[in-house]
Amino acid sequence: MPDREFDLVIFGATGFVGGLTAQYLAQAAPAGTRIALAGRSPEKLDAVRARLGVDWPTLQADSTDSESLAELAGRTTAVITTVGPYLRYGLPLARACAAAGTHYADLTGEPLFVREAIDECQDLAVETGAKIVNSCGYDSIPSDLGVYQLYRRTVEDNTGELTDTTLVAALKGGMSGGTIDSGRAMMEAIAADRRRGAVMAHPYSLSPDQALDPDVGRQSDLTLQRAADIDASLDGWVSTFIMAAHNTKIVRRSNGLLGWPYGKNFRYREVMSVGRSAAAPLLAAGVTGGIVAAMAGGTLLSRVAPGRKLLDRLLPKPGTGPSSQARESGWFSHKTVAHTTSGARYVCTFAMQGDPGYKATAVMLGEAGLCLALDELPELAGVLTPASAMGAALTERLRAAGATIEVDRLS
Repeated sequence: MPDREFDLVIFGATGFVGGLTAQYLAQAAPAGTRIALAGRSPEKLDAVRARLGVDWPTLQADSTDSESLAELAGRTTAVITTVGPYLRYGLPLARACAAAGTHYADLTGEPLFVREAIDECQDLAVETGAKIVNSCGYDSIPSDLGVYQLYRRTVEDNTGELTDTTLVAALKGGMSGGTIDSGRAMMEAIAADRRRGAVMAHPYSLSPDQALDPDVGRQSDLTLQRAADIDASLDGWVSTFIMAAHNTKIVRRSNGLLGWPYGKNFRYREVMSVGRSAAAPLLAAGVTGGIVAAMAGGTLLSRVAPGRKLLDRLLPKPGTGPSSQARESGWFSHKTVAHTTSGARYVCTFAMQGDPGYKATAVMLGEAGLCLALDELPELAGVLTPASAMGAALTERLRAAGATIEVDRLS
């Protein structure tokens, strides 16, 4: 888009993760990249710019002001947004980008928002050529690109289609008020309309064509088992991974958007490692039970005003997050084990240093924005996933940024 004033705009640059992403891009963006900062407050944007030591222009825009969002979208090739919860604030910008033919990337881990974006923006984005790419952070780039790289390796080796595939997550990281607020937004939406619970529960609720969904039986996100039951190469115990309910839907959507290349017998799930100690089975049970109780309790409290006020008092506030020291000491390492129709077995390792939801996410979102703004990508347009929009190009960018993304054949 040579007629656009900017290559990339960071919307939400004054927020917690937005500021981290802007800081990363100030260090990592190629010389000459035309970047602007956008948000509601000119004064806060100026403060961010001064703190970063950059001369990037600032744009005033508000998620409740459709005219300001349309102007923003029309001035840039790509936008990255950290303004959430996306279920409350995300759709107007996604719609503005779809209308302007502007590429868009967000950090959503909210299946309800992705479903809304598909319903509202898909046809318009296809018409204008816009790539509206959801979940470009820890949710769900490691999941999505990990499976994409496994698929590419099976094609290279001619070992057939993917069948049973499981991601085993190990991580150290914190949680921000914004992440918790996103969870609350979904619980409140489900409490207001129970039909929306079906989007959360159905494994193919984000499918591009549900008539073509494979019938592979139950793919439960809740688990408590030995890792060796998944594959002999794994050890210890695994439990429920809190983001599996979202990530698995994104990966399945990628399969559909790309024309089902992973296979119509592709079964995918995600779990979390809880170690090998004698206490690991108890920890695994506690994690799964805690997640179920938190979701059920949060949804019940969200149905009534006193419950919502109680949550306001108990939970961290938006705009807060882990300390700098905690962000630096965090990490994640995912092992995605895949079996194929020929009997071959593979493992993809996707690992990064830094708190998964903050330092690592800033790198992933920043590189996704640069990829959309600067790289030659497949012509596919619409509401997309990281793998379907920019799989190979983004993988190489993240490797260059320090991520480990490797596929090894096990048998």
